[in-house]
Amino acid sequence: MSGNNFLKNKSGTAAVLAPWLIFSVMLWAIINTTFKKDYQTGIIEADAKGYYAYLPAIIIYHDLNFGFYNQIENKTYYNPNLSYEYRRQHNGETINKYYVGTALFLLPFFLMGHTITLLTDLPSDGYSFYYTMMVHLGALFYFMLALFGIRKLLKSYQINKNGIAIVLIAIVFGTNLFYYVVTEFAMSHLYSLTAITWFCITIRKYFQAHKIKHLIFSALLLGLIALIRPVNILVVLAIPFLSGDYKQFVSGLKSLLTKKRMLFISAILFMLLLSIQLIIYKISTGSFIVYSYKEEGFNFLNPQIVNFLFSYRKGMFVYTPLLLLSMSGFYFLFRSNRFHAYTLLGFLFILVYIFSSWHMWFYGGSFSQRVMVEFYAFFAILLATVLQKIRSSKLKFILKGIIVLLIIVCQIQTYQYRRMQIHWSDMNKQKYWEVFMRIDKL
Repeated sequence: MSGNNFLKNKSGTAAVLAPWLIFSVMLWAIINTTFKKDYQTGIIEADAKGYYAYLPAIIIYHDLNFGFYNQIENKTYYNPNLSYEYRRQHNGETINKYYVGTALFLLPFFLMGHTITLLTDLPSDGYSFYYTMMVHLGALFYFMLALFGIRKLLKSYQINKNGIAIVLIAIVFGTNLFYYVVTEFAMSHLYSLTAITWFCITIRKYFQAHKIKHLIFSALLLGLIALIRPVNILVVLAIPFLSGDYKQFVSGLKSLLTKKRMLFISAILFMLLLSIQLIIYKISTGSFIVYSYKEEGFNFLNPQIVNFLFSYRKGMFVYTPLLLLSMSGFYFLFRSNRFHAYTLLGFLFILVYIFSSWHMWFYGGSFSQRVMVEFYAFFAILLATVLQKIRSSKLKFILKGIIVLLIIVCQIQTYQYRRMQIHWSDMNKQKYWEVFMRIDKL
């Protein structure tokens, strides 16, 4: 076997094995961190309590007004550090502030946990050990589904196998995605990442081949995306980038106009998925349309873009510097495909503008900017572009070294965050540099 063939086979093997090596490390991390915690009081945190609550509410208590809350949250599984009020009032009735999409993703695993629990002497109340354990394994399943999706998407951009392997490892261990799989696994962001990544794949295929099945899959995935977090429907603005080039984008739009019947069916499927939330509101309040966030909202005249990206409090590039490195991919995009560069840059700018306009731009208790996790497939494409386009062996070696360094930085900061060395909400410049890479304090 020649040296070149050996290297090709070696890189090909790495690309195939990378997801499974990542899976092994993630499973080990979950077993050695979360599985050792009290699954009754120390696992489902903050917003995730609301996402998860739909499952016991519908399957066990048959109560969409969440009357079981006081018994569960304030008595049976009370934890003063994790107690969280996810209920709101509308038309004099109690509703869940959060949307049902995440619960829909977790439903099969909740049912498995329920079945196992019924065979034991543990209480079948939706919150005992096997429920949350199975839901956590469900999170690992969707994580892998997202990972295979990112790999497939990168292949469609002709990224070589070695580059794909490196990017997958970097995106998992060099960002807060790791944290939201291992620790806060019931938050919505992981499931949004899975749905958005596969939407990118199917809509890209539609604009390339104009096949009906891809349009149908895209509509269903878009419905799921909106059902998890409605604001994430902004992903449709990435369609010009995903289409490939200007000609394919225009050709795809023209194709849609010739398939009016299938376009209508796709819209119906999208609306049917959205109707799940509307039906829940109708049952619980008597109204189909409810704004459950009440006083919370966007301030588009005062976006906190600089803070969102660079602040010590929660700056995305401060706590996830690998994403800043990935932005160098725009240099190569501008040189090779201006349409790609402008459409992706415009899409990411709109995302940051809108997310930074939220009244709580730092999104409460979170590690880095958690609302960007769902869009990591786009940062993966940018990082992969850098790895692919750099021809100098020396520069490529340096780049890989920087990636390794940033993975280490992210893992240390993740550990610090989990140990409260990095505060969940109120970091500042002084606090940041006091603990920066200080593993001796842990």
